[in-house]
Amino acid sequence: MKTIYYCYDAYCGWCYGFSGVMKKLSETYKEHFYFEVLSGGMIVGEHVKPISAIASYIKEAYPTVEERTGVKFGEDFLWHINNPDKSDWYLNSLKPAIALSVFKDYYPDNQVAFAADLQYALNFEGRDLDDDEAYRHLLEKYTIHPEEFYTKLKSPEYKKLAEEEFEMCRQLQVRGFPAVLLQANDNKFYMLGNGYTDYETMDQRFKQVLEL
Repeated sequence: MKTIYYCYDAYCGWCYGFSGVMKKLSETYKEHFYFEVLSGGMIVGEHVKPISAIASYIKEAYPTVEERTGVKFGEDFLWHINNPDKSDWYLNSLKPAIALSVFKDYYPDNQVAFAADLQYALNFEGRDLDDDEAYRHLLEKYTIHPEEFYTKLKSPEYKKLAEEEFEMCRQLQVRGFPAVLLQANDNKFYMLGNGYTDYETMDQRFKQVLEL
């Protein structure tokens, strides 16, 4: 079974807009492809910043994402965008990437759904993904033992796995998110989507791949 790589970042607004498209594709084509989600590491290291550093950009950009993709950003998220001076949020892609790496151990076939859940938790419910408690409701949803999950979340092993995903996105020459690639063989990858793409267009590309 060939692998589809979905390169995303938990803090990427366009990925949030694309999450419904990706969920539908993974459901439609799960018999044909294995879907692997890779965290892109969009905001790590020296790029980690308080929400106040980027709130004005998000405030200007989010209506466009809503209009083009149909998603809605929730009031609890937008409070931080509209009141950046009062928000204690720091944007850091590392913890949600580690959380995804841990989740893959439990439900490798549900990676796309979990990535979408993380983005909904941030962008609609207004949960701070740099806070451990932001994940607790998802542990209930997927019946994951909290103590076990949080031990793994702090483990160097899973941090390393997350950082390896960042590196793989770089090796795949992904310049922006979301990106969808097909691995045809060990050395050959095809870019099926780069940036937000609607379901009908992606569906047509998937059908063409199946005909190869």
